[in-house]
Amino acid sequence: MVTSKSTTWKFPATFWIANLVEFFERAAYYAVFIAITLYLTNVVGYNDIWAAWISGGFSAGLYFLPPFAGALADKIGFRKGIILAFSLLSIGYLFLGLFPYKLMVIPTLVIVMIGGSFIKSIITGTVAVTTNEETRARGYSLFYMVVNIGAFLGKTFAAPMRINIGIKSINFFSATMTIIALIVVYFFYKNSNHSGEGKSLKETWEGFIRIVSNLRLITLIIIVTGFWMIQHQLYATMPKYVIRTVGEHAKPEWIANVNPAIVMIFVVLITQLMRKVRAVSSMTIGMFIMPLSALTMALSPVLESVTGQSVSIFGLFTLHPITVMLIFGIMLQGLAECFISPRFLEFFSLQAPKGEEGLYLGFSHLHSFLASLLGFGLSGYLLTEYCPDPRFLTAAEKLHAYDKSYMIWYYFAAIGLVSAIALIIYNFVTTRIDRKKVQ
Repeated sequence: MVTSKSTTWKFPATFWIANLVEFFERAAYYAVFIAITLYLTNVVGYNDIWAAWISGGFSAGLYFLPPFAGALADKIGFRKGIILAFSLLSIGYLFLGLFPYKLMVIPTLVIVMIGGSFIKSIITGTVAVTTNEETRARGYSLFYMVVNIGAFLGKTFAAPMRINIGIKSINFFSATMTIIALIVVYFFYKNSNHSGEGKSLKETWEGFIRIVSNLRLITLIIIVTGFWMIQHQLYATMPKYVIRTVGEHAKPEWIANVNPAIVMIFVVLITQLMRKVRAVSSMTIGMFIMPLSALTMALSPVLESVTGQSVSIFGLFTLHPITVMLIFGIMLQGLAECFISPRFLEFFSLQAPKGEEGLYLGFSHLHSFLASLLGFGLSGYLLTEYCPDPRFLTAAEKLHAYDKSYMIWYYFAAIGLVSAIALIIYNFVTTRIDRKKVQ
């Protein structure tokens, strides 16, 4: 028994190197991404609508491209692929800091997007090939922990850099992180013996076509997109919303960290409690929690009417009512994610033909591809209407410009509610179809 426990911790050096550089990559990415819309408006000079569409396109690409990047990595080898990835990321982040101009930003974000796509596929692939049946569960739990720690610390560092040095400094921080990762990879990362599905680009595209042609699967993807549209507002809407309504001293980066903290604390417990419940039923619970999270964020005026503009937290410090309600709303988002994300992946993998599980899971984030485009895009218009850029307001307009800013969250609450009801209908219809097939 002692031997069995000890062997679950025995991983090759490549496993630990992959996790180490994943930490640096996640810290770099989330530091930039939490401030990306602020960077595009305050530094580059785009309006809220353009900044939203550009950010959404960048995020969407990062969810769509990894299966294709993975196919290329299979051909050139993981080591060459990961060196290429961190080289592109280092150049991209450095250029974002050095050349914050409209002519340069979009092609630079494409460079970062391509580099990030290779990382997503190669690191998860490395974890897969450096673990075995006995160590895989432990290996992926460690990987998931590293991802969340990197994301948490990246956003934590981003706040003081943005406030004290400026938004551009975040790009240089991220470039430093990826350059360190590149050096580590170059000297210590050994090429893993990988024997994955070995899909070509053509086969990967054909697999994508099969997935989007699967009516049951694509319907579920579209329904779950409503959940992720709300989740993406942590990056699309919340940073500008809280800074414009609370003040420049607000720290949206730290507020966003509530989400990964809740997920890390509760995901294992909730997954265990729901293990005997059908995947769609567990997802339905999360889908009904999600509109409640947006509704909670919309209720800040109610709290403000009771407490004024200052809420005492156990007598230790004070927070603005908007900040308090955002924190509560994001806590609910984290809980909803615990009910949805693990079970969605489980459901998605079961739809794959034998031998194509990896390919199907590579496209399992198509909901986030859609949610990035739709969620960020909608955010730009809602911010323009209810929480406009103060640089374009007169002194008189600023007095009441944000009186109805909370209305933004009602739109997303409505989207979440429609998605939750749609999932119940989906469950009812597919269950009836399955029963008829059995009969």
